[in-house]
Amino acid sequence: MSIKKDKKKSEKLSQTLADARRHMKERENTYREKALKMYAHICGRCGREFAGKKLKELTVHHRDHNHDNNPPDGSNWELLCIYCHDNEHGRLDVAEAYDGSSSSQETSDSDFSHQPFAGLEALLKKTQ
Repeated sequence: MSIKKDKKKSEKLSQTLADARRHMKERENTYREKALKMYAHICGRCGREFAGKKLKELTVHHRDHNHDNNPPDGSNWELLCIYCHDNEHGRLDVAEAYDGSSSSQETSDSDFSHQPFAGLEALLKKTQ
């Protein structure tokens, strides 16, 4: 190889390393990295601990569901595993679905026409 090619490779490697370091620094400043530094690596719901490669399964949940609300003290964050995080958002979806429906009003027993145990008492008396 020529000296020019070696120099270009070296410059390219230096640029790649500089980019990687810059990217790493930017990532450290994200709310996830801040939350991981602030809190123990434990899911706030199920209590599972995370370390090593499994740490990627630990996510930051915004308690008020606003991803732009990232106070420096972390008061809007909690660490949840991907399963509990999914469950948390699923619960919110279900709650929102019920908010606008008429089923949120109380229903009386007379609203139901099917009575699956209607003849059960008579059947039990026959067997005694």
